[in-house]
Amino acid sequence: MKEEVKEKTEPCCSKLKMFLASLSFVYFAKAFQGSYMKSSITQIERRFDIPSSMIGVIDGSFEMGNLLVIAFISYFGAKLHRPRLIAAGCLIMAAGSFCTALPHFFQGQYQYETTVSQPQDTNSTESALPCLANQSHVLKNDEISAKSMAACEKEAGSMMWIYVFLGNMLRGIGETPVTPLGLSYLDDFAKEENTAFYLACIQTVGILGPMVGFMLGSYCAKLYVDIGTVDLDTVSITHKDSRWVGAWWLGFLVTGALMLLAAIPFWFLPKSLKKQDEQKAQSTDDSPSEQDHFLPETSSPSETPQPGTFSGHAKGFVTSLKRLFRNTVYLLIIFTSLAQVNGFIGMITFKPKFMEQVYGQSPSKAIFLIGIMNLPAVALGIITGGFVMKRFKLNVLGAARMSFSASVCSFICLLMQYFLQCDNAQVAGLTVTYEGVKQVSYLQESLLSQCNMGCSCSLKHWDPVCSSTGITYASPCLAGCQTSSGLGKGMGFHNCSCVETWPVLSANYSVVLGQCSRQNCDSMFRYYMAVSVVGAFISALGATPGYIVLFRSIPPELKALAIGMHILIVRTLGGIPAPIYFGAMIDRTCLKWGSKRCGGQGACRLYDSDAFRNAFLGLIYGLYSASILLWGVLYASLVRRHKKLALREKAKPCGQEEGAVNNVNGKAVSEANLKNGTEPESECAV
Repeated sequence: MKEEVKEKTEPCCSKLKMFLASLSFVYFAKAFQGSYMKSSITQIERRFDIPSSMIGVIDGSFEMGNLLVIAFISYFGAKLHRPRLIAAGCLIMAAGSFCTALPHFFQGQYQYETTVSQPQDTNSTESALPCLANQSHVLKNDEISAKSMAACEKEAGSMMWIYVFLGNMLRGIGETPVTPLGLSYLDDFAKEENTAFYLACIQTVGILGPMVGFMLGSYCAKLYVDIGTVDLDTVSITHKDSRWVGAWWLGFLVTGALMLLAAIPFWFLPKSLKKQDEQKAQSTDDSPSEQDHFLPETSSPSETPQPGTFSGHAKGFVTSLKRLFRNTVYLLIIFTSLAQVNGFIGMITFKPKFMEQVYGQSPSKAIFLIGIMNLPAVALGIITGGFVMKRFKLNVLGAARMSFSASVCSFICLLMQYFLQCDNAQVAGLTVTYEGVKQVSYLQESLLSQCNMGCSCSLKHWDPVCSSTGITYASPCLAGCQTSSGLGKGMGFHNCSCVETWPVLSANYSVVLGQCSRQNCDSMFRYYMAVSVVGAFISALGATPGYIVLFRSIPPELKALAIGMHILIVRTLGGIPAPIYFGAMIDRTCLKWGSKRCGGQGACRLYDSDAFRNAFLGLIYGLYSASILLWGVLYASLVRRHKKLALREKAKPCGQEEGAVNNVNGKAVSEANLKNGTEPESECAV
């Protein structure tokens, strides 16, 4: 008889493990896809010459796609074939990736702004005269501005970013079924005590996706956008230059192909499985069910079964929504998640730009360090949180306490980052005057000085050069350079009058292409990365317990709908607006805007790093402070609900002779369980 039971159980377990492996791979693929999008934000901003606020709109289109279908998928999808819906979503996500890469094949070659004319003959020894030759460059710009602006913008393909917007929205639509249907399917057919560990496994495998995605983003950021179609020797900028655009489109082709592979296993999985331990169907009065582990409201009315018609499902949907949003704990979870997600999305979207502008790191290096340092710490934190939940069998209160503590400690690490700062980049006429004094306010005319007044320089363009004194000039002309030599990245400019008049003596009066590196910032950046990694690990410790609080605070029959509505609300009010208002605040700290081909304002080339840090970290601190306060309210609400549940359990008849004894002992046991955060044992058990 035992052998027959074992034979029946083994196929069930193997199918569940197949679903677990397939769902883990989808989490990896979608995280790989999403993180690559995050790592390409800077490249897309530069390629389409758009401000950070517009990048926030493009980034938020993913959540807009979720918003369109999440409510219906979460409710009606639970009644349909969940694995096949997940497979269909994977196909849509793959189509979104391919759509995102399309503009590269429709646009012409990238033309970065420059005031330097490259010699047509590579063997020519003729030297350009930057200071004098710029007069013809200014006249040329005037001719461009006199043309039809609409025709010029159309030729430049300036609206091609819409394909990126639509592709990201398709990704959001396709990702919709994965989390609510995948996690509810797993929780429905797995053992109760294994759910937290399975969730941790999925999230840990999923976090490998961002690691690979950021590393691929770092690699593609070093490749020139038009690689294979241009002579790289004629390109005068490097990947460290703020005008450089990497091969952002290449990674989207890779992520789209991977998502197609992820869809395959779900077409062969069944609509439903048996419970993993087979005990649910054979439970007795003294064996706990899923309903016993969920922490109900004071009165939790059962849902009236609806007929299998569309109108019946619609009525059931409205009834389920009412039940869901009358759950006080569920509402507090949503408000807490809103504050956390707003801060997290804003932080992860612009973290590479923060590292670039505040610590002088190149975008590719910033992305690479996030991939190999921060994300492994997050993976370790998630799996550790799941292990702690399984090892100590924490109940809802224990999970809430663990998640709340992780939030407080990670916030302390965030506060420490404010004091790890570097000085502003020294750019003549922007952050310092031509006399070496710190610039208090910036006007476009401040780029001019006595040393370059006779050069008729363009003030709109950004073509930075670096002197031996460590000072960056906005262009060779604004440095007052008279002669040049070399070709491409090796060009040098000589007899620069502004270098000659600089208060600090220079070894020579020459400059080279590119912005000067930040001085005395390497050690501070190492401290920042160390604090950032520790904070990422601590924050991730609370991820799995947070999911458990959500799962165990709602009725089991509303699980898929609750997860779906949670995703819908959090992504709508957190994922969509956060990149937009973070980007708008960051735009306000810009010191030097780039110039489009047609003369309009392009992407920002240089930020005030002090103002950038204050705006960026200030927003994050405000949002995370609100989330910690809400966590405290949520925990207090869970404690009150747990006490009511304990009193209700004690009120059940336990036998007339044993009732008084159990009532006294039960109170002590209940209080001990509340204090330790463990599952309360039945007080009527023999």
